[in-house]
Formats: sequence, structure tokens, C-alpha cells
Amino acid sequence: MNPLFAPDSIAVFGASDRPGSWGRHLAEGALRSGVDVQLVNPRPGRLHTVAFTPAPERAIDLAVIAVPAAGFAAAVGVALAAGARSVVGITAGLSRSESHRVAQVVRDQGATLLGPNCLGVYDSRSGLSLLWGELPPGDITLFSQSGNLALELGVIARRSGLGFRRFASLGDCAGLRTADLLPEHGGARAIALYLEDFTNGRTLIERAAAIVDSGIPVALLAAGRSTVGATAASTHTGALAGDHAVLAAACGDAGIRLVRTPTELIEACRVVRRLRGNRVGIVGDGGGHGILAADLAIAAGLAVPRPPVDLAGAGERDMSAYSRAAGDLAATGDVDCVLLTGYFGGYSADDPAMAETELAVAGEISDGAAEGGVPVVVHSFAGFPPSGPSASVRRLTAAGIPVWPAVEHAIGALAYAATPVRGVPPRVSAVDAASSGVDAVPPGDWYFAGRALLPEVAFADAEPVRDAAEAVAAAERIGYPVVLKALGRAHKSDDGGVVLGLRTAAAVTAAFGRLPASPAYAVERQHDLAEGIEVLIGARIDRCFGPVVVVGAGGLLAEVRQDSAVALAPVDAYRAGDLLRELRLFPLLAGHRGRPAVDVTGLTSVIEAVSRAICRTAGLAALELNPVLVTSSGAVALDCHGENVS
Repeated sequence: MNPLFAPDSIAVFGASDRPGSWGRHLAEGALRSGVDVQLVNPRPGRLHTVAFTPAPERAIDLAVIAVPAAGFAAAVGVALAAGARSVVGITAGLSRSESHRVAQVVRDQGATLLGPNCLGVYDSRSGLSLLWGELPPGDITLFSQSGNLALELGVIARRSGLGFRRFASLGDCAGLRTADLLPEHGGARAIALYLEDFTNGRTLIERAAAIVDSGIPVALLAAGRSTVGATAASTHTGALAGDHAVLAAACGDAGIRLVRTPTELIEACRVVRRLRGNRVGIVGDGGGHGILAADLAIAAGLAVPRPPVDLAGAGERDMSAYSRAAGDLAATGDVDCVLLTGYFGGYSADDPAMAETELAVAGEISDGAAEGGVPVVVHSFAGFPPSGPSASVRRLTAAGIPVWPAVEHAIGALAYAATPVRGVPPRVSAVDAASSGVDAVPPGDWYFAGRALLPEVAFADAEPVRDAAEAVAAAERIGYPVVLKALGRAHKSDDGGVVLGLRTAAAVTAAFGRLPASPAYAVERQHDLAEGIEVLIGARIDRCFGPVVVVGAGGLLAEVRQDSAVALAPVDAYRAGDLLRELRLFPLLAGHRGRPAVDVTGLTSVIEAVSRAICRTAGLAALELNPVLVTSSGAVALDCHGENVS
């Protein structure tokens, strides 16, 4: 990737001397890079001291192409013939097929293509700035699918005293994708991502997880939160494990911080190291700041073991009160981090006479945090004047103490730092799948095929039947009361396909006559739902992240209750237990107000089995057990539905 971010030579195709044009911006940026530059344009002209040429006259490392769409493929061919190892496609307006055809040509030549339809590329260390506009230098690496949003992020970063180490605009992603670029972060302190497409998302998540594991945080702003369920199947599982739910689960596994706004994305790049626990001590220089911080912390799932320390103006009389209060709170042993919230950081901006004192106290705060081993973070509403961060804010930041201009962003960072990284589950290899003994979807209706697919799961006693007489005979063998079901549909009860409480042969005969026409029917032993809790356990193949598993409140109202948890599959017993603990339903499973606890261990075994089945079964697109009735004595699946890959 070195030719993309630190080339020895650059050719700008479509270079121009016209002010305000793309060709002029790119040519000016190339000339500022200090490397050998060729400006390619078939029309005679020059920019500063460099004359235009109709084609490169010397070998090139990096080609930046901003020509009309009709000439893009030809320009790429010329660039590759001149030895280009990386191509940045600024050109917009190509069809998807044409973009991918050109990308394949570039790959076949052993080169890389960024874009097309991208904003460009930037590297603060090499001095490369081939894009429209300017980005502030810093130590954040940004990869974005939107060029305009990247420019907005640059404005936000500059206003917040932050900047970029490296930037690449992905554009149409015909060539390089985010997963390809992640290892090329250039030694960033943090990585920010804006993405709209998660094709091959499992690889992206795995590579991001490796970066997080190395100590570099990754924050993601994803488009499409409002399209939850866009790829949902026709089952409850598809609706509950919608696109954004799967993305959130994948980010949780990888330790990626998923944010909601452009400002949050930038502010998430102020790094606080991982916390030992979730206990936050709060020091405020006013009661309002302390109370609000405590409210936000608790709402974010953090613990506030002590009332906020209110300096009540003491900091202005003796500014060392800030460092003493933070140090005293850290020394209690009751907290895993300290948040200083309010005005500190702004004295040096508002009153030059106080600058020296505040700088000294900033040093005391950073020294105390280093000696005590308890991280300190700061919210300073006054430390970010229009001219940029104050001297005290810069002093704290240089010492490794992050400072946020908004308290909610500080709290969000602490909540993220207090959340353990779960780890991305390994993919099931072909060897694992072959050794499992299952390589195809079992034949027949899913109601019974599920039993063959999941031999380790207990199902309700049931028999297939074709007519009323067979239904009565089956009911006599199983024992009353029974349930009569019309098979071959995901939601059997929607059109009268399930009849409960049949206690006699006459009732079975009458009920069979009322069932909708179906390819198959079943008689099932009826379980008393009041004896246990209904749970949904499902899995599906997500188009971006592969196999996922979902657990939630089950029964007819599964989607209405919206109480579910999602994870990448497969999961082990520990992770399955975590999924159950994420549910609002969990207190009932654990025993509530005198009710006995259910067999959570047995339930986790069912979750494990379903998660393994979706991974190892060729041709299986979705699988759902709903409901699984779990009692103190075990878990039994009362229905099963699946979908084959179309």
C-alpha cells in the first residue's frame, strides 16, 4: 500500500489550471507533496512550472484520475502501462459493471484501485493531499465511503482540536475495501470509519478486532440504522436479527465502538484505555455538572459508587482543589476511573493571568493519575474556544488524559472502555463441517426435519399424519391433550393452522376438518405453557456477516416484545449464557418472586446446537425454534421452521 499513501512519483490525469476545478485541486496537492509529479492533459498548458503532457513520460507510482467517465478505463490502462502500482479513481458516473471491470484489470496487473467516485487520499506524514478541500493533521486515520461526510468530519475534528494521520475515500469500493485498508492505518492512535456497505463484513470485523486487540481503538458510524430488517427472512428470527442488530453484535464481538452521529465518531477517537471495571468517580466544580454526569453515567450502564464531589467554586479560590479532589477520589479504591467535569481547562483560555496556575494543576492531575494507576478523564466546556483547545487542555492531552468538550461524549467513552471485548468467534472450517456428519438440509417438512438436524435438542413428542383417522390414532398413542398442526408455513397460527387443547377423538376429528389445506400435518403432545417460559432460538445466514444466532422472548408475540439478543455464530455455552443475560426476560429465567429458576444450562445447550447447525449445514439459510418451552426440568422445542438457500 505504500504507493497509495507515500508514493515516490505521482501522475494526475485530468490536471487543469482552471481555478476551482477538480483537476486544479488535485494538481496543486500533488505539487505540494514534494515528489516527482507529472500533469497529464491532452491540451497544452501548465500549472506553475510544470507543463501538461498528453501521457506520462516517466514511470509513476501513483495515478490520480479525474477524467470524464467515458475516458476512465483508457486512462487507467495508460497509467498501468506507465508502471502505476496504485490508482485513485476520482471519476464518477461509471456503471457498476464498468467499475468492477476496470478494478479487475488493475488487480490483474498487481496494482490497487481506490474508488472510483471517491474524494481522494491523504497522509499527513508523507505530505500527500490529493483530494478536494483540506483535512487537519493529527493522529486519527479515517476511511470513509462518503467524500462529503469526510469533509464534514474534518471540520468537526478541526473545531475539536483533532486531526488525521491518514485518510482514504472508498467511493464505489470497486477495488480496495475497508478490510483491505485497515492494516494500512499508518500507526494511528485511533481509527474512524464511515461505511454504507458491509459486503464481506466478517473479514472486516475480524481485521478490526485484531487492530483493537493491538491497542488501537476503532469507531464506526454506519449508514442504514433505519433499515433494520431490510434483509429479514419471513420468520421472527429474520425480523429480530435485522441488519443493524447483526452489525451491533459484530461490533460488540470485535470491540468496535458503534456511534450514531458524525460528532460522536470524531469524539470517540479521544482515547481512554480499557478500564478494570465500570465504577466512575465524579468531581464537578458545580452541583449541576456532577449530578448530570452521574445521571448520564448510570444510564450508560456505569456505576457511581460515591456521590459526585462538588467543589462549589473552591477551584477558583485554590485551583489545586481540582487535583486534590481527583487524587483523593482515586485513592479510595472504590472507583476504576475519575471524571473531572465542568470548567477546568477554560481558565487559561479566559484569563491569561491564570494560565500558568492552571497549567501547573493540569500537570498535577496527570502526575497523580500516572502514580495512582486510576485513569482520569476530563470534560471541559470552557476549554475549547474558537481559536482551538486551551493550553491546559493541550497539556492534559499530551499527558494522555483525554478531554471532551461535551460530557455525554466523555461518558460514552467510559462506557465503551468499561465493556469487555467478547472476541469474534472463529469461522467453522470445511474440515469441521465435514466431520460434523451434517452436510445438507434434511428432507421433508421443517417441523420434523429439525429433529434430524438437531439430534441433541429435545422436541415435543409428535407424529406426522395425513387425515383425521391417522390424527386420532396418533393422539391415542401420544396421549391427550394434543395439538393439531398444519405444516408447511412459518407462522402456523396466523390462519388457523394450530388447534390446541384437543382431549378426545371427536375433538381431534372436528379440528382436523377446520385446518387449512397443507402439504402435511402433525399431532403433538400438548405442554402446559404456564409451567415454563417461552423462548425463541433462531439462526440465519446474514448476507454480510455470515451465520448469526438470535435469542429472545418467544411465542406468538416475539416480534411485538422486541426482547432479543444477537451474536455471530457459532457460540459456546458461555456466550449463549451472555445472550440470555442480555434479555429483559432473564430475571424470569433466573427465578423471580418465588418462581423457580428454569434450566438455563439446558437452554444454553439448545442455543449452542442451533448456532452450530447454521454454520455446518450446506444450503441452510435460516432455522428457528419457536417456542422453546423451558422449565426447571429442561427445555423442549415445540415448533421448528427453516429456510433453504434460494
